[in-house]
Amino acid sequence: MRDLALIFGAALAAALCVGLLGAVALRLLRGRSILVHVVVLLAMTVSAVVAGVAVVAEAMFLSPHDLEVVLITVSAAAVVSLAVGWLFGRRLAAAAVWAGQARERERRIEKGRRDLVAWVSHDLRTPLAGLRAMAEALEDRVVRDPETVDEYHHRIRVETDRMTRLVDDLFELSRINAGALRLSLSAVPLGDVVSDALASTAPLAAARRIRLVAAESGWPTVTASEPELARVVGNLLLNAVRYTPEDGTVRVDAGRDAETAWLAVADTCGGIPESDLPRLFDVAFRGEPARTPRPGNGGGEGSGGLGLAIVRGLIEAHGGRVDVQNITDGCRFVVRLPVAGT
Repeated sequence: MRDLALIFGAALAAALCVGLLGAVALRLLRGRSILVHVVVLLAMTVSAVVAGVAVVAEAMFLSPHDLEVVLITVSAAAVVSLAVGWLFGRRLAAAAVWAGQARERERRIEKGRRDLVAWVSHDLRTPLAGLRAMAEALEDRVVRDPETVDEYHHRIRVETDRMTRLVDDLFELSRINAGALRLSLSAVPLGDVVSDALASTAPLAAARRIRLVAAESGWPTVTASEPELARVVGNLLLNAVRYTPEDGTVRVDAGRDAETAWLAVADTCGGIPESDLPRLFDVAFRGEPARTPRPGNGGGEGSGGLGLAIVRGLIEAHGGRVDVQNITDGCRFVVRLPVAGT
């Protein structure tokens, strides 16, 4: 019994030494990845077993040959244990990281849903209150003179159109987020899409004395769904016009690289704060403290801060990407799409 106690004590002492070294290593590596911690823990466990066996074998006064056989056997088992543990440790670490990322992504999505409901409720409540007030005034004949009645009718139509666009944007965004967007890809001349979008934006730009400038040539043909691409270009142009001061300029040009085509929309909005650039394509982000569009900036044509989020969703559905950067006196949005025929 005494011999067994001595053997147990020797093995325990050897394992404790290895354990202390492993604890120090884990403390020094506390900022490293999960995989590193799993490997260190596994190595510490196997090393503790090897150290205990080696100390006990040495204390038993085995012959050099027998001691060598024991150590080789234990080392072989340790190598296999470490290899299998490292392989499954990688999977475990990857699963843990993926689960953490999934939880974080779910939290962001849920927060986005709550914010979207709150912001859209505000964007709908404001025009609805105005519509109700004007409808009651017309119904109660508080307003009688023809000019005011016509003005009320015009404002009711404008607000109704604005809410219709907001609902359309919400539907489009829900299709994108749900993965229900079905694209009918074909070869689309980018110049034709830009020409139509410029024609649609021209009245708002003229009302605010903003110059729309487009390149005369160099328009590539891209692989895209024409209705969705038209919406992307229209949203980018509308966004540029809304945030460009009067007498400013919005410039559109395009080109192609080796395998991608690019479309750029640049404005003279004065630039975007660097802290806002990563959030610019988030749902309902306007870069303004107030949710209500400012008078005179094209607010009536707004989309509740959903325009750029829809742009990113549609472009990513095409397998492309969209970026934004500050330039002199403004900012520049660049869309990249696959070139037709590549």
